[in-house]
Amino acid sequence: MTSTALQSTVAALLAPHKGLLAADESLKTIGKRFAALGIESTEASRRAYRTLLFTTPNLAEHVSGAILFDETLRQEIDGVPMPAALAAKGIVAGIKVDRGTEPMPGSTTETFTQGLDGLRARLAEYAHLGARFTKWRAVFRMGSGLPTSACVEDNANSLALYAALSQEAGLVPIVEPEVLMDGDHDLSNCECVIGRVLNAVFARLIRHRVTLEAMLLKTGMVLPGVGCQDQATSAEIARATLRCLRRSVPVAVPGIVFLSGGQSEIAATERLNAICGAREVPWTLSFSFGRALQNTAMDIWDGLEANTIAAEAALQHRALCNGFALAGAYSSEAEVVGHGMEATALS
Repeated sequence: MTSTALQSTVAALLAPHKGLLAADESLKTIGKRFAALGIESTEASRRAYRTLLFTTPNLAEHVSGAILFDETLRQEIDGVPMPAALAAKGIVAGIKVDRGTEPMPGSTTETFTQGLDGLRARLAEYAHLGARFTKWRAVFRMGSGLPTSACVEDNANSLALYAALSQEAGLVPIVEPEVLMDGDHDLSNCECVIGRVLNAVFARLIRHRVTLEAMLLKTGMVLPGVGCQDQATSAEIARATLRCLRRSVPVAVPGIVFLSGGQSEIAATERLNAICGAREVPWTLSFSFGRALQNTAMDIWDGLEANTIAAEAALQHRALCNGFALAGAYSSEAEVVGHGMEATALS
């Protein structure tokens, strides 16, 4: 696939006032979330839940793409393969291709991401099944002496190899180096670490000849750790995040999508709004939220078909609020407004 075709996918994912729905939880992760609600995690229950997400009315108004898990990519909605069913609704299908993390040798705190073995063949299959983009996540913990240079360098190299292989297969790579919120670090420390990680990642991407114009960066906002006594305001978070990105992300990258990373639904939206309200950046800014879009919907659904309409309404609402945030137009009023204000607020 040519760079032009890849850039066409990038443009679709970065459509105005739209972001990504990350529904790529592994079997272990979604099993834990279901268990907390007393829902048995089976192939059928997982399909039912994700079908609810993807068939939510008007979802494509604020969701341009959906990141799927391997199992979901192979499932169907009413006899239609999942990627085709999503495409019919105006949503681009993508696929998580990493295979989770393992402890780094000699470490009890740091991890490296698995999945490079056999990746070229898997990517070819995913493209054949209808995926148009991919995602690979690397995890970095903050703390005394963390992350180590070995962790940063090894994960940056894997992210670059993954991205190069994805583009070779005609798939747009979403490169996700996530610095976790765990810990008591302050805003400044987080800014330094995210900058250090991003600098290493882009150095490897360039070394491996990844076409920057045909990829997306998925990163966390610059946040104080959950244990930090000095919690920053949304405005402070926005300033630190944008300063960090300006110093570390090449202008050739077309878009940056923010992960929610354990933030509450409303906090993630408020902070996204503050960041996007700045506007003076060379990239398109968007979101790639999992729990910050799904939490309330999953709680309401509770595994019961009778709760489908209410759960869909909750997902619609969160997608709408984040659409407002991408325009810098989110406020507390947006939490209670319906589609009636949408045309005015997002014009």
